[in-house]
Amino acid sequence: MRTEQEMYDLIIGTAKADERIRAVYMNGSRTNPNVPKDIFQDYDVVYVVTANEPFYKDKSWIDIFGERLYMQCPDELDKSVGRDVDFDKNYGWLIQLADGNRIDLHVEPTWNCGVKNDKLCKILLDKDGILTDIPESTDEDYRIKKPTAAEFYSVCNNFWWCMNNVAKGLWRGEVSYALGMINECVRSDLVKILSWKIGFDTDFTVSVGKSAKYMYKWLEPSVWQRFLATYSGPDISDIWKSVFVMCGLADEFAPEVAEKLHTEYDSDMAKNSRLWLERVRSLPKNAEEIF
Repeated sequence: MRTEQEMYDLIIGTAKADERIRAVYMNGSRTNPNVPKDIFQDYDVVYVVTANEPFYKDKSWIDIFGERLYMQCPDELDKSVGRDVDFDKNYGWLIQLADGNRIDLHVEPTWNCGVKNDKLCKILLDKDGILTDIPESTDEDYRIKKPTAAEFYSVCNNFWWCMNNVAKGLWRGEVSYALGMINECVRSDLVKILSWKIGFDTDFTVSVGKSAKYMYKWLEPSVWQRFLATYSGPDISDIWKSVFVMCGLADEFAPEVAEKLHTEYDSDMAKNSRLWLERVRSLPKNAEEIF
């Protein structure tokens, strides 16, 4: 596996040798000082070029990065299913190399350079001084944002309301539906509640990362373990257990967030939702009424 320095030398050297490439910058995890380094970090590279078309018309130039195991051209895929894309504004290759490195490579023309809109950037080469006045890389755009009272209410309300659907699905034995409601709706609301708790604890100066992958850094270990316990297998009794763990976490930390926001938490809705869940969990399969 080529070293980080070898990859940087290749990325920059390729740009230096090609007059069509006028600048190079990186973004993503390698430019974020708060992200732990490891062997799976991508090289998120953007070549600022005179024109995109020569690069996407003849793709053989990417062979310089080494043998490929496989790759994806997301813009090609989007176009193939009818999405509105413009290759001349931005075009990319996501490449898994055979030596273990991965490079997410994009080209964009000088007239459509997006570096100034991305605060997680590091300039690697600038032949013409076109990437001037770029501030030091920061993850501030990805940090937890303090919610409004309305946003807080909406998230809590949605969390408890969608539990109604989870309960219905579990009673019917519709496992995929129940898990879909949990993972696509309820979980995201729980993550927001826990993230807001972390936000207040850290003065909203941190990011929990995609899918809350760094949330463990700021939660008590016992709380983090409870959060992990909200992920279950397909057994319905285990899913019910995970549901009540989620309820416990929301009911514990949402009031704390509400207090710091100087707003109200609808504890009545939470209490009644949990009563409903308990009732549905205890209903026999041949029940003809709920109450």
